[in-house]
Amino acid sequence: MIKTPRLILRQWQDADTAPFIQMCADEDVMRYFPAPLTPEQSLQFIEKVTRQIDQHGWGLWAVELKETKEFIGFIGLQPQPDLFEFSPCVEIGWRLAKKYWHRGYATEGARAVLDYAFNTLNLDKVVSFTAKSNTPSEAVMKKIGMVKTQEFQHPKLPEDHPLCWHVLYEINQSNYSGK
Repeated sequence: MIKTPRLILRQWQDADTAPFIQMCADEDVMRYFPAPLTPEQSLQFIEKVTRQIDQHGWGLWAVELKETKEFIGFIGLQPQPDLFEFSPCVEIGWRLAKKYWHRGYATEGARAVLDYAFNTLNLDKVVSFTAKSNTPSEAVMKKIGMVKTQEFQHPKLPEDHPLCWHVLYEINQSNYSGK
C-alpha cells in the first residue's frame, strides 16, 4: 500500500470491479487503446494484476481517494519481460476514470510509485510508453521527470493502425530526484 496526500494505492477489492468495468467501457478513457474492454476482459485484467500484487508485493494498484474511499482507477508498475525491443523492463502506468481527470491525481500517484520503484524496489530504470497521440499521458510522464528516448511501432498493432506509433519515456535511478 502506498499513501499520498490525497490517494491510497492498494490491492484490488471486490467493490472495485463494477467501477473498473464501467471505466474500461468508456470510449473516452479508452481512446488511446485499440478498443474499450468488455466486462470479461476487465475481470481478466483485475485477476492478473491482483495475482501479480499477491506474488510480488507490487503491481498496478487500485487507487482510491483518501477522503471518500472512492475507486478512481489504477496506478502502478508492471514488468514487460519480452514484448518490446527495450524489454526486459518495468513500466509505470495509470488509467483513471474520466471524472477524476485534470486534478493531478495521475501525477501525484505516479510520483509516489516512482519513489517506491527506486527507494523500495531499488530498480535501476522505469519506463513508460503511450500512443503518440496521447498527449495527456505524455504530460504526466514529463511532470514526473521522465525523458523521451524514442518512438516505436507497437508490436501488437498493425502498421496502418492510428495508435501504432508510440513514444517511450524513461527515468533512471541515478537521475531520479524524488520530484
